[in-house]
Amino acid sequence: MTPKRIKKKVKTVKGISVEGLTPRQIKALSEHSVHHGKSHMKFMVEQMKKGVSFTASHKAAMKKVGE
Repeated sequence: MTPKRIKKKVKTVKGISVEGLTPRQIKALSEHSVHHGKSHMKFMVEQMKKGVSFTASHKAAMKKVGE
């Protein structure tokens, strides 16, 4: 019998991996994603992984990407 591969479930928001963020940040991003597009969310996630706060990353995303 061959061993079964266990797939690790990667959490995503609009197809963007949010691995490395806190559960609270993930929840906030998933609620936020209803109102914004993929490029906005991708920019925010990248910023938050660098240590930028949710609010600051949102303001920067609105300025740079919009949506």
